[in-house]
Amino acid sequence: TQTIARLASAGVLVSAGHTAASYETIRAARAAGLTAFTHLYNAMPPLTGREPGPVGAALDDFDAWCGLIVDLVHVSAPSLRVAINARGWERMMLITDAMSSVGSELGQFKLHGRTVTRERGRLTMEDGTLAGSDLDMATAVRNTVEALGLPLEIALRMASRTPAEFLGLDDEIGQIAPGFRADLVLLDAALTVQQTWINGSDA
Repeated sequence: TQTIARLASAGVLVSAGHTAASYETIRAARAAGLTAFTHLYNAMPPLTGREPGPVGAALDDFDAWCGLIVDLVHVSAPSLRVAINARGWERMMLITDAMSSVGSELGQFKLHGRTVTRERGRLTMEDGTLAGSDLDMATAVRNTVEALGLPLEIALRMASRTPAEFLGLDDEIGQIAPGFRADLVLLDAALTVQQTWINGSDA
């Protein structure tokens, strides 16, 4: 907790991920300055009746921010709905955990010398372990609407304004308004990307 406190006092946003920490340890970390949970559920032990663990700590804390990988591979749709229903969507952020395969035709690539195989939207190591995701943000938004049943405007906020608020950048990005950076994505009715702009320039 001392390290977390030092990082937080220096302005670093500290997030818990890939952890088997107990509920009590997470609560102590939160008091020291932990603000978020990286890709909730993933690389965390499951919530049980007597051992809530990091997932239980996240769902029991309405002020913490949570990242969700909505590729429907890392976490099932019902589990994602349970998290959102328990906490509300206001501090839930869509993240991709995307690897270099996204937007490419790659079937395999190397990660730290190990082979990662891409098959039907799933990236796995030789032993079957998930290795990041093959998810783009537009698909995350589409899955949030179609599989989780959230309204489009909420899914879009979870992909834009909420992460901006978490990063403390909501006065310059995350919404379409005068004075904000013109980072824009044009989606069609099927929520497929048609065009993008970065700082107002066609990308």
